Amino acid sequence: MKILTLSDFLKQKYGQKIYKLSLESGCTCPNRDGTLGYGGCTFCTAGGSGEFAEQVTLDNIDKQIEAAKQRIIKKVPSGQKKFIAYFQSYTNTYGDTGRLYELYEKVICRDDIMILSIGTRPDCIDEDVLEMLVRLNRIKPVWVELGLQTIHDSTAERIHRGYPTSVFEECYHRLKAAGLTVIVHVILALPGENYKDMLETVRYLSSLNPELDGIKIQMLNILEGSQMAADYRREPFTQMTMEEYTDLVVECLRILPEKTVIHRMTGDGPRKLLISPKWVTDKKRVMNMLRKKIQLAER
Repeated sequence: MKILTLSDFLKQKYGQKIYKLSLESGCTCPNRDGTLGYGGCTFCTAGGSGEFAEQVTLDNIDKQIEAAKQRIIKKVPSGQKKFIAYFQSYTNTYGDTGRLYELYEKVICRDDIMILSIGTRPDCIDEDVLEMLVRLNRIKPVWVELGLQTIHDSTAERIHRGYPTSVFEECYHRLKAAGLTVIVHVILALPGENYKDMLETVRYLSSLNPELDGIKIQMLNILEGSQMAADYRREPFTQMTMEEYTDLVVECLRILPEKTVIHRMTGDGPRKLLISPKWVTDKKRVMNMLRKKIQLAER
């Protein structure tokens, strides 16, 4: 088993590690504004999965990009001049396409931005949005991050995802046909899913043609302010231990194609909001355990 981490991929392509700037485009989500529902997916907080994102506006891009750099300054080497602009919060293709193109074009044309990464939903990429993404991709690489989480529609209904997996599949093929890089988000340990269900999601992604560019894997975090937090308090469900989770991640990595870039293997929600599982906050320990298990699997 060989894996290609995001860090290694970026070093191969750009000769150095490149850090992400977590940004917000000012969009909302059809699962929040009443188009599909209110409150978002049940695991999502009011921050739209971007509690640390810096909101970027057309009239103040430079100041806000610098503010985003300050948020990560402790882990960035002195003199770092290359970054990924990651629009993380909510659904960043849901809004006026003209405004979004102007915003994204100004960001991607900055000398310090190497890649534009846009987090969104597959049901929010129509022909106008696709054309916008293609135009931006001619300037510099554009990554489209799709929040799939699971292929199981029964789970998707339970977490109020708001679209069937068939919509993801159709969107995926349109994006790939247009020459865009696609990264898919998967959440392990969603309510009601067992190991077989979770591995089926990863097997499905590994079978996509054209091949999946990248994947983000994380353990379900139950966060204060989400609908899932209320559900969990009313009817607690068993969550995986760190040992179980890391074993499962290694099994997922065995399944994925070697060329699929592993963007994330764990995630830690904001400590002040995290209800469960608490072990995800010890990210260093989780990653050390994963590295050891991956090394054993590679032998």
